[in-house]
Amino acid sequence: MSQGMAQFLPLILLFAIFYFLIIRPQQKQQKAHKAMLEALTKGDKIVTNGGLMVEIVKVEEDFIKIKLSDGAVAKLDRAYVARKLDA
Repeated sequence: MSQGMAQFLPLILLFAIFYFLIIRPQQKQQKAHKAMLEALTKGDKIVTNGGLMVEIVKVEEDFIKIKLSDGAVAKLDRAYVARKLDA
């Protein structure tokens, strides 16, 4: 029985390393991004996944209305917000 367990020990160890180096940090990053999306408010400046730096005009449930540099207002899906810019 112990020899059978010894065969699986390297595989278990490899999975543990994989979990702590790849899976867990990615889950933390996703959780932080979701919290950032939920905390967006009018007037915040954000960067979209396309690289546009825009200001939020109105926050809706699934979309965000943004003001472009020329004053035009557009709708943006929340999934395309990359990050929030600090003042």
